Amino acid sequence: MQLRRYLLILRSVCAVAMALLAVGCSAQPTAGTPPTTAFNATDTAWIQLMIPMDERARLMTELAPSRKGDAALAALAAETGRRLREDLVRLRDLLELSGIPDTHPHEGHTMPGMVGLDTLERAGTTTGPAFDRILTDALRAHLTQSRMLCAGERTQGHAAKAKELAGIIAQSTAEQISRLDRLRPAGPAASDGATPTAVP
Repeated sequence: MQLRRYLLILRSVCAVAMALLAVGCSAQPTAGTPPTTAFNATDTAWIQLMIPMDERARLMTELAPSRKGDAALAALAAETGRRLREDLVRLRDLLELSGIPDTHPHEGHTMPGMVGLDTLERAGTTTGPAFDRILTDALRAHLTQSRMLCAGERTQGHAAKAKELAGIIAQSTAEQISRLDRLRPAGPAASDGATPTAVP
């Protein structure tokens, strides 16, 4: 049931890859609340998806300094980690503003673009070029899926603050993908569930 609920939410969040209709994206603003400040189902679903995704990606970036990999890639991981920490603060502020309790509805789920626990375990026991490959695949999958989810929030969301943050994150992820591609061009997709959802 939890997985089914997640799939419905994911369809409702990603306008590019999965239509954001299954969880009621057309929800109307709460009566008496200024229209652009009300959170609809898309807004809250997006926030609740982005938080666990960013938390896992942050754990991956924190491994980089100790894994003896490429210095430039480690620097990118450090920058990505810094941005993730900032984004998580803003996302949690939005969650509080929305009035939705922080119940961790996706805890234990494997979601498109999310760094898997098995990936983190492998990365923690790997060094050098092998670690760089794991890090690169994980970051690219996370950044690509995050950008797609943000596109869905910007087109289907309602709360101005949530849509504004989605725009900021989308721009940031685009910049980081560009830097990652300059360092390590995209190769074959990862096979451990970290592959982002394909665009139809």
